[in-house]
Amino acid sequence: MGLSLYLVRGAVTSPFKRAGRPGATLPATREVLPAGRIAPGPLAAYSRICGFAESGPLPLTYPHVLGFPLAMRLMTGRDFPLPVLGLVHTWIEITGSRVLQPTDALDVTVYAAGLTPHRRGTEVTMVTEARLAGELVWESRSGYLSRHAGGTAAAPAAPPGASPELPAVAEWRLPADLGRRYGAVSGDRNPIHLHPATARLFGFPRHIAHGMWTVARCLAESGGGTGAGEPGRVRSVRADFRAPVPLPSTVTYATDGTAFQMRGGGRVHLTGSVVRDG
Repeated sequence: MGLSLYLVRGAVTSPFKRAGRPGATLPATREVLPAGRIAPGPLAAYSRICGFAESGPLPLTYPHVLGFPLAMRLMTGRDFPLPVLGLVHTWIEITGSRVLQPTDALDVTVYAAGLTPHRRGTEVTMVTEARLAGELVWESRSGYLSRHAGGTAAAPAAPPGASPELPAVAEWRLPADLGRRYGAVSGDRNPIHLHPATARLFGFPRHIAHGMWTVARCLAESGGGTGAGEPGRVRSVRADFRAPVPLPSTVTYATDGTAFQMRGGGRVHLTGSVVRDG
C-alpha cells in the first residue's frame, strides 16, 4: 500500500478512535522493510531540501524517512489507539553506531513502544531500527502527541524559557510551501504541514514545518549530520520540538557546538544536543 493510501486509511479510521481512552493498548506488530538498495533520486531530493551534501555518507536522519511508511502502516491500523490525523512530533533521539553509506542494504523495523500521558493529551513512542547484515547499526525513538482534553503530564514539563540563548550562527527564510515540498520527499503529508486551511482543522492557525525537517536542517548546518565513525561526526542527537514553526517564517539556527536551537518570532522552536565521535 502506498503512502497516499495510508493517509486515506488514516482519514477513514481516525474519527472512530478516541485518544485518551482508558485501558488503551498498542499493537504488538513489528513492521519490517527487507534489505534493499536506497533509491538515489529520493535521497538526493531529501538531501537538497535539508541542506545535506548530495554525495558521501547517508544523512543521520535518513533511515527515519525509510521507516516512515512502516510507521504509517502501524499508526493507521484499526488496532492503533490514537487517530493519526493531527499527530504532532514532540521529540526524537537518534543513535548511529557506524557510518552508513547510500549503497548499504539496510533492513528497517518499526514498532510502537509505549503510551504516555501528556499535559496536552496522550503521547506514543515509536521506535525505528536499521540493521546491516543482521547488526543493529542505527536506532531512533520518537514521541508523537495526540492532543485532547483531559491530558495529565507524567512529569513536570520544563518552562518554555528554561534553555539559555545560544550564539546565533545562521538565519533561514522558510517558504510557505516548505511543508508540501518536504512532505513530497519524506512521504509525511500530515495536513498540519500542508496548507493553512487543513492546519486549522487541527487547531493550528497556520500550517507548520515538519519537526524532522527542522532537526535535519540543524544537523546539516552543523556539518556533522552524516553519522558516526570519524572524528567530529555526530554519533547521536536528541531534539525536542518546543513550539511549532509557522510557515512562512524566518528562523535563526544557534549553537555552541554541542547544544543547538532554532529560534524565531521571540520563541524557541527546537532545542537539542549532539554527541560527536572524538
